[in-house]
Amino acid sequence: MRYFYTILAILVAVVIGSSQEVKVGAAKRIITPSPLLPVSGGVGIPKPAHKKEGDLFVRVMVVEKGGERLAIVGIDNLGWPSLLADETRKLVPEIPAQNIIIGSSHTHSAPDAYGFPDETGKSSADPEYLSFCIQQMAEAIKEALANTRPAVLKVNVGEAKGKIAFNYYADELYDPRCGVIQAIDAKSNDVIATLVNYAIHPEVIGNSRGILSPDLCGPLYDRIEERVGGVAVFMNGAQGGMVTADNRRPGMHEVQTYAECKRIGYILADEALRIVGESEVLKDPQVFVQAKQVTFPVTSPLMKQLMTLVNFGEEKDGNYFVKTQMNLINIGTAQIVTIPGEALPNIGYYLKRKMKSNQPFVFGLTNDAFGYILTKEDFQSFKRYDYVSRTSLGEMTGDVLVNEALELIKNNPAADDFKQ
Repeated sequence: MRYFYTILAILVAVVIGSSQEVKVGAAKRIITPSPLLPVSGGVGIPKPAHKKEGDLFVRVMVVEKGGERLAIVGIDNLGWPSLLADETRKLVPEIPAQNIIIGSSHTHSAPDAYGFPDETGKSSADPEYLSFCIQQMAEAIKEALANTRPAVLKVNVGEAKGKIAFNYYADELYDPRCGVIQAIDAKSNDVIATLVNYAIHPEVIGNSRGILSPDLCGPLYDRIEERVGGVAVFMNGAQGGMVTADNRRPGMHEVQTYAECKRIGYILADEALRIVGESEVLKDPQVFVQAKQVTFPVTSPLMKQLMTLVNFGEEKDGNYFVKTQMNLINIGTAQIVTIPGEALPNIGYYLKRKMKSNQPFVFGLTNDAFGYILTKEDFQSFKRYDYVSRTSLGEMTGDVLVNEALELIKNNPAADDFKQ
């Protein structure tokens, strides 16, 4: 009998121990349309594409620890609305819907996912292509989940050096920090996934040159996977107003070639690997996911018009508003806040400063992409901000976002355990 209880105790210990292992899986799917579709660079009519430079992807990293499952998904698109994201979530019941985090790379050379209308009210969005992307995303998540295996994690945040990004409105008003989370197979030491978080507009090529492309993100993926293996995932940051790729040459000439995408993507990839290479393997990293439904008022005339034409958001008694999801996530020493749009860099800086971690991450354009997000102090304050103000939800968007993010950070019961 004593032998029986000894064996039982060992089995219980093994089960408990294995349930507390960090497990990570990764997968990717090509979503390049064939034939090519028009590409969207923002609000307006998408432009026809006649060639492609690189492939568009859906890329997934699934993290599991102690019964908590999290899927981080990056898609090469200008923005991915929650209406489409929710369709994917329905196809993956194995992971709680609020734990499937979907962010767009924001390439300006991908098909329209929002259905922006032209002057006749006609949309160029292709429903069959969008359905294909939804399915491919779900399949990639399921594959990553099926492939999860015991892993160790490395996390670090550091300044990415080199000619990568700048602020088009004011050169140095951008966040040069690059956050990296890398998962390594605990047995083979093979890299499973490398997630890169950096604020930048992938618009070297843009949407006016007839080229469909992942822009600089494609070479970023290629470089990381060539150097260390595994699956590379890119999550954008607070790149609004207007943190963009530094493809300038003397005289402000801009180089709009895929070779320039490679130059920038390779530098960012090399810097990301340098930064994570300077970190140690985490000891017993925890995983925590918190989600919150947030309501944003819409006062911008342009956004109200788009709400009516594209059929998103709600209107009641003449008041317009949109609802979306925000997340706070802890992965080891990394703390992540998601933003459903393009926050200006000062908002990103502020939230990072308020996080309970020395390794803060901001995932922009995640769970939704509701235009630019700026504070009421910046809203329509300068001529430079006319465009970002018109294409924002309204004057109070920044305040709502910051307050909701601070609530998530404040109410995070695990936050102190993650601070170095």
